[in-house]
Amino acid sequence: MFDKRQLLRIVRLPDGTVELDGSGKKNGRGAYVCASDACVRKCEKGLLKKHLGCEIAPQIYEEIREKHGAKG
Repeated sequence: MFDKRQLLRIVRLPDGTVELDGSGKKNGRGAYVCASDACVRKCEKGLLKKHLGCEIAPQIYEEIREKHGAKG
């Protein structure tokens, strides 16, 4: 369990695009990702795709790593 403020929110917007939600307030289906590299790797293996119900562009994972300082 993590404090919500320690996590990064990824959101699938109503138009189907996926992006990072720095404000945590964008409308759409959201998922929270922790800062660990292991968590990001799980997301890349399909966990985030399953949760959001759509394909995730590789640049989203790069943005997650940049924001969290995780190493790929």
